[in-house]
This record gives sequence, structure tokens and C-alpha cells, in this order.
Amino acid sequence: MPTPGEKLRGLIENGEHFVAAEAYSALTGRIVEHVGFEAAYLGGHACSAFHYAVPDNGIFSQVEMIEQSARIAQAIDIPLIVDADTLGETVADAYHFTRRYAAAGIAGYHVEDEVNPKHSKHAGGLCSIADMQLRIEAGVKGRGDSGLVIIARCDELYTSANGGGGSGSVEEAIRRGRAYAEAGADAIVFASAPPEQQAEVIPHMPIPVCTLGFDLPDTAFTLSTAWGWVSAAVGHLAMARELMETGAVKSAMNAFTNFPEKYDLIDQKLYDDLIVEWAERTGRPTRPNHAR
Repeated sequence: MPTPGEKLRGLIENGEHFVAAEAYSALTGRIVEHVGFEAAYLGGHACSAFHYAVPDNGIFSQVEMIEQSARIAQAIDIPLIVDADTLGETVADAYHFTRRYAAAGIAGYHVEDEVNPKHSKHAGGLCSIADMQLRIEAGVKGRGDSGLVIIARCDELYTSANGGGGSGSVEEAIRRGRAYAEAGADAIVFASAPPEQQAEVIPHMPIPVCTLGFDLPDTAFTLSTAWGWVSAAVGHLAMARELMETGAVKSAMNAFTNFPEKYDLIDQKLYDDLIVEWAERTGRPTRPNHAR
């Protein structure tokens, strides 16, 4: 049976553009798989906001990210790609956390060339090419034979005007992208790059290019993010206000009634059948399960 990393490699090598849809929990992972996506993606913003109610400023650790991503990976059969930030402070961190990601069943991650501490708002610029190469090389060593896909995230085109640390130089982005490929990256993403700059860079890359947050068909794949957790928060906010103002949540009851997949997504029948079998074999009585 192929490893999660090998599954993801197969998708990339197939040559057909695919989308890794946002999944910030085990249930949303099941949902994106249920509707037909071939891969899922857990972004740092989605994880920090949904699970910890904090911004994506490097506040929660790689350990916490691994814990959340492991729950998702264990609930789905499609590959999960994870935002691994800078993989910690040192190359030792990068090696160790890559081993942890691989052991958790993660198919791939992207590691970025931002300086530490990540997104601290008082630090600008990117790390040196040499430092980023060391991060990637540590990841390559740490993944062993898991097949985990390492995506280098280059923030050179993610400028300070948009909250990034890059200068916006296409030439520098090309130089960095090539260097990251030499270090062993399997794919590359140019975060927040304007489409016209992305189009300039892609032909010069010796490895597949993916996009983050928006879809460009001429790239290998897309990491789709920033819509799932936001829509969930908007819906929850609306229903909480409805409950506060009216004492009831009629909109939720309507959604519950018109959501036939709700029990399929959590394997209700599988667990019910296990309990019934156990009860029959031990002579215990059972009762009707109205959840079906």
C-alpha cells in the first residue's frame, strides 16, 4: 500500500492539475474527500484561528500543528498537505519535525523562507538562500523513506505591502526557486505572488509549481485556503446571534434536517453495527438507533 507521500507524488507526477481543498478538522477533511477532492490542505491561518483563536503569527508551535494535522490525516484516505511554517528555529528542529509529520501520516508540507520569529511584524526580510537550503536538506534527511513531499515556499514576491518579507523581485524569486530545487524540494509555491509575476517565474522552475489560495490551471496543483474556517465562523456567528435574539436556532434545525450525509461523514453505521454485533455476541439487549 502506498504511503500518503507516495499518493501525493502520484498525483503530482500524473501531470493533471488538482486542488488540495481546505480542511481544518477531521470532519472537514471527510467533507472535502466526500465531494471528490483528491487532496486536502491545512493552512496555518485556518489551524490557528479555528483551533486556538489566535492569529497566524507563529504563536502556536509545530507540535500543535502536527497534533491537529494527524487527526485530519487519520480520518481521510486522500493525501493531506500541511503548512509547516519555517519548521522551527533550527535545522535540528526541521529534521525532527519532518520525522514527526511523516510518522503522523502527513503526505507533504510547505516550508517557507521567512525569518524567525515568523510574522512577528517587527522583523522584515527573508532568510538567506543558504539557510533555506539547510531547512530543506534537513527535511529531506528527516523524511526517510516515507515519500513525504517537501514544497518550498518562496516569499520573495510576498511583499511588505501585503504583510510579507519579500522585495518583489522576479529575478530573485527565480534564483531562490532554483536554489531550493537544488536542495531537494519536490515542488515550490510563490506565496501571494501576483498572477503576472507568477507567469514570469514558472517557466524557469525545474520542479512543479503550485499556487496558494488561488487557482492557476497552468500550475501543477493549488492549495486552496481561507474559505472553509471563515465560512464556518460566519455561520456560527449568525446562529449564535439568532439564538441570543430569538431563543431558538431555526436555521440550524433546517440545516440539520436537510443534511442527509451528516451520519455518513462520521461513520455512524459502522460504529452502530460494531456495537450491535458486540451486544448480540454477549447477550445484551439493544435499542433502536434513531440517528440512522
